[in-house]
Amino acid sequence: MSDVILLDCWASPFCMRVKIALEEKGIKYENRAENLFGGKSELLLTSNPIYAKVPVLLHNGKPLCESSIIVGYIDETWASPPLLPSCPYGRAQAKFWVDFIDKKLFDAGGNIWKTKGEAQAVAVKDFIEILKQLEGGLGDKDYFGGDSFGFVDIIAIAITSWFNAFERFGNFKVEDHTPKFSAWIKRCLQRETVAKIIPDPEKVYEFVLLLKKMNGIE
Repeated sequence: MSDVILLDCWASPFCMRVKIALEEKGIKYENRAENLFGGKSELLLTSNPIYAKVPVLLHNGKPLCESSIIVGYIDETWASPPLLPSCPYGRAQAKFWVDFIDKKLFDAGGNIWKTKGEAQAVAVKDFIEILKQLEGGLGDKDYFGGDSFGFVDIIAIAITSWFNAFERFGNFKVEDHTPKFSAWIKRCLQRETVAKIIPDPEKVYEFVLLLKKMNGIE
């Protein structure tokens, strides 16, 4: 049995975060795909009894849940290369943006494909406002932490894997509203550790179409 096992769903941006972090650290792991629609595995249910959700990382048999917590654990357990800044202030700032992204970004995007008409227009406006706030946090830097790809970049870039779907359902383009943020996305996607994990946007779009159908959303 592998020392590191990931309970995974290919379309989950939260699982992508963990996979990118493991790739950045050069950690070999066993990937176990979960069928979230056809019955969750006993290992998932016993490893994450509170939420019964992926991702779950098992390290030496001990389960860890919640993607941001898992990425933090990976960074502390395998120290090189570091994903967080060395200074306390830099780490605190990174954790602020991680918290902001976790609380706002994916749910705001979800509101776009779950609604239509006036409600959808409001959802698109709210989503763009969040992106503008993130763009402000990025500033003129190459990455959120400065010159190096790091913790906040991992947390955010995974969610951008769903942006194509958000744009198509909401009839807008991220690049038209936040060009610096869009340039950051392209920069991150040039990294091998990111490019090998982020799925084909068309496949994600089809996955969201399936979710809409399953939830009775026309």
